[in-house]
Amino acid sequence: MSSEDMVGESQFKRLTTMLSSFREKLQRSASTNESDQAPVTDPSIVEVPAKERYTGQFFFEYLVVVKINKNKTGGYEPQIIYQFPKKDGMMRSQREQEEKTLKAITLFCFPDGIEWAPLTEYRSETFSFILTEMDGSRRNGYCRRLLPLGSGTRLPEAFCIVSRLACFGLFSKIFDEVEKRRQISMAMIYPFMQSLREAPVPAPGHTVNIKSFIPESGTEMIKLTRPLDSWLEHVDFHTLFHCLSDKEVLQVFVATVLERRIIFVAEELSTLSQVINAVTALLYPFVWQHTLISIVPQILLTVTMAPTPFLLGVQKHMLNEIMEDADTTNLLVVDLSEGAEKRLFVKVGDESSILPPKLQEELLQELSTRKENSSPEELKKVVSEAFVSFFVKTVGHFAQYVKPQDGNQPASFHKRSFYKAIEPKAVRHFVKKFLLTQMFDLFIQEAEQRQGAAQGGHFCRKIVEYQEKKKKEKAKKH
Repeated sequence: MSSEDMVGESQFKRLTTMLSSFREKLQRSASTNESDQAPVTDPSIVEVPAKERYTGQFFFEYLVVVKINKNKTGGYEPQIIYQFPKKDGMMRSQREQEEKTLKAITLFCFPDGIEWAPLTEYRSETFSFILTEMDGSRRNGYCRRLLPLGSGTRLPEAFCIVSRLACFGLFSKIFDEVEKRRQISMAMIYPFMQSLREAPVPAPGHTVNIKSFIPESGTEMIKLTRPLDSWLEHVDFHTLFHCLSDKEVLQVFVATVLERRIIFVAEELSTLSQVINAVTALLYPFVWQHTLISIVPQILLTVTMAPTPFLLGVQKHMLNEIMEDADTTNLLVVDLSEGAEKRLFVKVGDESSILPPKLQEELLQELSTRKENSSPEELKKVVSEAFVSFFVKTVGHFAQYVKPQDGNQPASFHKRSFYKAIEPKAVRHFVKKFLLTQMFDLFIQEAEQRQGAAQGGHFCRKIVEYQEKKKKEKAKKH
């Protein structure tokens, strides 16, 4: 899978090396004793109804607390002041690799460089980022940045959880619990995170109940539920549609589906991560295959000059720096900040004319059905159904052209026959461009490996529903 290491810039290569896999050392028993942690008496237990189903995953790989501290030169730099769990008994190479990875995490927790000064007020924000390893696999970083309790001026700190699980809402709730315990004592974080690490991760649509004790508050029951649609559990579409009009969202969708170079600009880190997560979710059942950095650290801004496709999030105060020598080939720059005069201020120019006109109108019509004060789940339903329907109508007939081969050979996709079957001509012109993307190519490769068998899941169900609807309409005409 293509990832950040595709970029030829030397600084970026160094970061990718930092993020190379050390998965094997994270598969130890969840019950490993942490002898170097502060002992805290806590009657935390995990109550799991027998009827629930679980995935066998850990909720997280580790939690770190990162704080801005003064260094020897008088400047400021992010440093890890707490880590759970700590890894003992590692080989030297494993230890060195973990140190590099943790150093990289500090960059994503504080991507805005070292220009800090003590503060008296700072609005808490929660955001996420993606760690892409050398083998292309991805892990999710969830971060809450805030000003610690106290009086007078002080420097912010960040809680960061690294997990294979993509579920922003769930980890936001976990951060609420971590933050509550941090206000009492750093030592209070450990028993809660230990209980969480020992808890089984519920399957989509299921819940795990965790009992946890807090002094003066007593025992509390914490319910952690995963959304039923697992491919949407990392997504909140509200910020995307708050920042952009429906027509602007469609132009961003076009640039993304054609795998162009896209930079999102905003003042807040949470805006960047939420919008990029939402945009990639519009691609379902396809997956973005190229460079994806929802928050680009300042020292890695040269990645914006890469000639290959990317989805990047950059803070507004860095905009002038990246635009000075920007290569605008296949580039879309989207300004998400409040009061922006022009949202899409750098673009190719064809973004509004690539989608088939009829399907574009249908998309706009479906998006217009959402209520002004829709809940996150209601908004997910309207938006996801609109874009899934678009892909059903344009490429939903793909399975008919994945033909089994003799023996153990993978099935073969008959691209020409698939393409010629598309009507009308405007749809065919769009699909012709889409056929050239890596996301479509990988999707078809997976279908060929399945010997043409149906993939199942939400997209497959929508294809079947659409085909049944077309059959009924055809039968009525006769």
